Amino acid sequence: MHASIPALHAVTNDAILSRPDFFGVAVRVMCALGTKGAIQLRTRWLSAARLYELAAALVEAEHSTGCWVIVNDRVDIALASGAHGAQLTSHSLTLEQARTFAPKFPLGASVHSVTEGIAAADGGADWLVAGHVYSTPSHPGQPGRGAELVGAIAAATPIPCIAIGGIRPEHVAPLRTAGAHGVAVIRGIWDARDAERAAFDYVSSYDSHYRS
Repeated sequence: MHASIPALHAVTNDAILSRPDFFGVAVRVMCALGTKGAIQLRTRWLSAARLYELAAALVEAEHSTGCWVIVNDRVDIALASGAHGAQLTSHSLTLEQARTFAPKFPLGASVHSVTEGIAAADGGADWLVAGHVYSTPSHPGQPGRGAELVGAIAAATPIPCIAIGGIRPEHVAPLRTAGAHGVAVIRGIWDARDAERAAFDYVSSYDSHYRS
């Protein structure tokens, strides 16, 4: 399964999901990312019913674009909606708990250290999302942990490591060199004037490094 894990993850938050044009923009982002990408539906406040509705609608776009739909935290909604996987965080079920009813379902785990990365890999995660790598408004006053964190986790674990936190297109190459399988992005895509164009920029940066 590891070779097929998407390398470019467009991650949402509640402000992004609340935008009236979110669905249309999300479908265009999925088209831009294609088979290299995933949209991660991350929310703290959206109702379960609305999250399910949104995930199920985007799954229809997955069929035509090849871009995965991943639901954060809610493995039950990911399964019910037909999403391609779920991303577990500190607010979620543990990997062990999730595996009791989703033994083969693709599951990612969010980690912040080598120790957490090793534990998640040993616990059955299919990929890791590690951060935060660079300074980001999501973690005010906290300096980024740098590409070194990603490199250390990638070296210590056998599964793909996705870097997250303040990542711009120009960061993709050094992160790949450090050992990252790919990157996860919030503002770099969703806050761009043209989210679809921004997604293409990340794909281009990834492809350029992959060919080099």
